[in-house]
Amino acid sequence: MIKLRTIDTHQVPVQVFEGGEGENVVVLHDAGGFTAEHPFLLALARHYRVHAPLLPGYGDSVEAPNIRDMLDVTLHSFDVIEALGLNRPLLIGCSLGGMIAAEMAAIAPNDVERLVLIDPAGLWLDAYPVPDVFVLLPHEVPAVLFHDVEKGAKILTRGGDIDDPDFLIPYLINYARTFGMVGKFLFPIPDRGLKDRLYRIKARTRLIWGASDRMFPLPYASAFKAGIRNADLIVIPEAGHLPQLEQPAATVRAIVGF
Repeated sequence: MIKLRTIDTHQVPVQVFEGGEGENVVVLHDAGGFTAEHPFLLALARHYRVHAPLLPGYGDSVEAPNIRDMLDVTLHSFDVIEALGLNRPLLIGCSLGGMIAAEMAAIAPNDVERLVLIDPAGLWLDAYPVPDVFVLLPHEVPAVLFHDVEKGAKILTRGGDIDDPDFLIPYLINYARTFGMVGKFLFPIPDRGLKDRLYRIKARTRLIWGASDRMFPLPYASAFKAGIRNADLIVIPEAGHLPQLEQPAATVRAIVGF
């Protein structure tokens, strides 16, 4: 069972989903955030003690206007780990969360021992330009993020009917609110200089990538692997940019024992 609690950090209260037993892991979410029913968290909690903080502006958490750039959110994430009372936990980051986790491992290389990056953002390859999700309508997003577009649409809306105004209006409000935070790090492009800091990462690193990622295709996986000295790569079949949602069991298998 995954439960939600609130912890205090130096800047803002932070909501954290927690559950499971065993080794502590901290999971940083993608642009979609987490819920207590998130299949990846539930699968991961069968093997680990999971701590999954929400970024400010997600869920019922307050927004944090003083988190303005990558340095701010990186230091904030270290504050969260300190508030949780954890010492160098296994750090897992998904997409946007992978970008943050990689920055953490680069800025404080002695404080991150093991790192799992699931289709992380943060790089830009001219030959493979990243789609601009900020100009897409919500119904256009699944085609970019998922191998199975129809299944992906149901995942993103959690089964809601986008033709129903009672569902659509709060869905769009939440969509806009969360993308306000995401835009600080990914708009107009997700390049904040991470490529020049990857060499600083000392952590043993596992890259997990969806074989059908249309957001950051496999050449991005190769670029991360080339930039991090101690990294390996596992590719998940029949998964797009969010293998933790499309193939949660396979994604967890790629983590367990790492």
